[in-house]
Amino acid sequence: MSPEELAAARDRVVPDVVAPGLRVLFCGINPGLMSAATGHHFARPGNRFWPVLHASGFTPRRLRPDEERELLTYGLGITNVVARASARADELGAEEYREGGRILREKVARLRPAWLAVVGVTAYRVAFDDRKARVGPQDTSLGDTRVWVLPNPSGLNAHWSLETMAEEYGRLREAASD
Repeated sequence: MSPEELAAARDRVVPDVVAPGLRVLFCGINPGLMSAATGHHFARPGNRFWPVLHASGFTPRRLRPDEERELLTYGLGITNVVARASARADELGAEEYREGGRILREKVARLRPAWLAVVGVTAYRVAFDDRKARVGPQDTSLGDTRVWVLPNPSGLNAHWSLETMAEEYGRLREAASD
């Protein structure tokens, strides 16, 4: 995509992939410009979401971003904390995260997934005002929905390898299967 096409994508919204009663609702931080341009979640080639989802056993094969609606057949969905697209998550302000957390609470109350999985501990901390949150299951829940914080699958996240991310996502998959 050209720089002009990516810049124009800032104004586009990436539709949620959701349904009532999901096993896991994955929640990204916000759409990147490539996701906004294509209309599909985790669309940037360096993003590890799709490989990790498969490696952790959530999907029987590696899906492409344009196959995201297939997640619904596995009881999975995707949304974002903040709907606004940006080149990098650090372009978002704390107020956007807090407002996104408020909207996400309403969405979870309406959809009632078994688990909400926020992919990014910093985003979770700000959106839910929980400065001590760590990757893993959280002590809090949103109604009947349990919460798990996962590592951000962005290629920029050098703290987690594909293998260690797949292990953590696999822990959630096991918990969501109970």
